[in-house]
Amino acid sequence: MRWVWIDKFEEFIPGERAVGIKCVSLAEDHLADHFPAFPVMPASLMIEGMAQTAGILVGQARDFREKVILAKIKQAVFHRIVEPGRTLRYDARIEHISEAAASTTGRIVCGAELVGEVDLVFSHIDQNISGLAFPEENFVFSEGFMALLKTYLQRDTERIPL
Repeated sequence: MRWVWIDKFEEFIPGERAVGIKCVSLAEDHLADHFPAFPVMPASLMIEGMAQTAGILVGQARDFREKVILAKIKQAVFHRIVEPGRTLRYDARIEHISEAAASTTGRIVCGAELVGEVDLVFSHIDQNISGLAFPEENFVFSEGFMALLKTYLQRDTERIPL
């Protein structure tokens, strides 16, 4: 099973903003187990959906050359639950980006209602100051991931420059 929490991109402005869409379906395994008899989308998976949306935005801003990993959740505040049959919009914006890292702000919306606010920090791990060595290949934006991303993009009218 792939753990991709974005169904498509509704908007993508390179280096600035990305809006990812997630349709919450009762057919997803995690909804049956999270709260039996009361299925809701777990907040942790909404954070992951925002991290994927924002991480792709940060990765694209540096032409997918960096290994971009989630380093810190600065803030994650949730205002309501999300039931199956709803559609989430992950609205991510780059707040700051440098050689070593990036910070993003994000809002999760369902219809006209604010579901949550998630602000994240990403590390470009090859630029780390600890001196740790990482594999040469980009295990974050791997060939398989980039092929999947291109498949998603071929369905959308807006394209992400790859």
